[in-house]
Amino acid sequence: MDVLEKYKEAWDNQDNDTKKVSQVEIYKMMKSKSSSIVKWIFIIGMIEFILLGCSYLFIDFEESNKIYDDLGIKNFVVYSQVVLGAIVIYYLYKFYINYRSISVTENTKSLMNQIVTTRRTVKNYVFINLGYLAIMFSVITTMSFKKFDDFSNMQTIGAIIGMVFFLAVILGLTWLFYQLIYGILLRKLYRNYKDLAKLDDE
Repeated sequence: MDVLEKYKEAWDNQDNDTKKVSQVEIYKMMKSKSSSIVKWIFIIGMIEFILLGCSYLFIDFEESNKIYDDLGIKNFVVYSQVVLGAIVIYYLYKFYINYRSISVTENTKSLMNQIVTTRRTVKNYVFINLGYLAIMFSVITTMSFKKFDDFSNMQTIGAIIGMVFFLAVILGLTWLFYQLIYGILLRKLYRNYKDLAKLDDE
């Protein structure tokens, strides 16, 4: 049992006058805990962005551009990566704003609203990344099929089934990765939200 849980248990067994004082202390602890979680969301987002940026150092751009050019999607890939980069930077900014906002809340309702906003922001960020991955994979696969148009019908069907299965695996693994790094923090935030709701009702 952590310190916060001990606080809440002791608070439940106190009289009304003492509860008013303890309620403030519990709120402060829950605010501090929530703020720390949101700060880690921002830090992890920054680390992810930096690592992805560093991964480009190991990419042979000349070779990859030649492949994309042969498929006729070079401009699409370049522009889509620029758009994705702008979106990621925007969400990192939102993560920081959420952290700043949750750090200066002054009442239970505001803190609860900030928790809801933070959870929604992170979920949208994850869905956008998964969506981008699905779109890029689909476009590359489709254009590859058009280039190799000497497939028989059975070969084409088999290739499509294989690609769909591969895409499902990639998306599933990516989703599990996000659940590991962000899902745990979001679940902790949701527990704080439920505790705050109970505290507000009391």
